[in-house]
Amino acid sequence: MQTINNEVEEINTSDSLTTNDLRKVIKKKQTAILRLIEKDLKLVPKNYYRTLWLALGMTVFGMPLGVLAGVLLGQPGLFAIGLPIGVAIGVTVGTLMDKTAAKENRQLNLEIKY
Repeated sequence: MQTINNEVEEINTSDSLTTNDLRKVIKKKQTAILRLIEKDLKLVPKNYYRTLWLALGMTVFGMPLGVLAGVLLGQPGLFAIGLPIGVAIGVTVGTLMDKTAAKENRQLNLEIKY
């Protein structure tokens, strides 16, 4: 609780910043607070896992599948076909994990806009 209060206090004392700089500070502090809550209490905001797995799906599943398809079929242009497949896999896994978090009452009632 002390760490969260310190982060909020830093936001409150940064009154000399311009609007854009203040937005950056608030976003940085918000991310730090959410990471702390996720790490210590295992609480996550809505769609946290979907957003996380969207990127992971593209890089971990999509790119290798696209490269494999391009190499096997001799068409390097097929590299791009793996990305939507990876996105679909990532969104599916992330959505399932979000539903599990909601069932276990580990989901915060807020959605972060990136």
